[in-house]
Amino acid sequence: MQFNPDDLERSAVYKLLTGSIIPRPIGWISSISEDGINNLAPFYFFNVVSEDPPHIMFSTVRTGNKNKDTLNNILDNKQFVVNLVTEEVVEQMNTTSQNVASDIDEFELAGVTPIDAVFINPKRVKESLVHFECEMVHHYFIENHQNGGACIIIGKIITMHI
Repeated sequence: MQFNPDDLERSAVYKLLTGSIIPRPIGWISSISEDGINNLAPFYFFNVVSEDPPHIMFSTVRTGNKNKDTLNNILDNKQFVVNLVTEEVVEQMNTTSQNVASDIDEFELAGVTPIDAVFINPKRVKESLVHFECEMVHHYFIENHQNGGACIIIGKIITMHI
């Protein structure tokens, strides 16, 4: 079978990509707003970029040309934590995939424990077994989109907790 992405609905393209490129890690990204509100959300387009120096990337959709809170927070303060998801926290991770108001603390919403990072302001998820404290070094908005596009964030790993 052959598919031209330009001829498909956006949801069909998403399903073909996410069903074909597997296994796919989930980056459970924590950030913090300028008002000190914790944000926590899963991102399915996430991976390692480089080990020398260590960098990761993730991308976030911009449905309706609107940024998600995670993107706004990172663009504002250039910091985020990648918390890796294990089977034990899948339900909590799913809870944080909801679209909620930006004044909602998603750690509280999901019932997970925020713990301090060492070098940056966003919190880590205590229940996660691996955390990467990151500083954003680059972002790139995907152009020529139909419904808002996406933004790629590249972050340098400042420290790892394993």
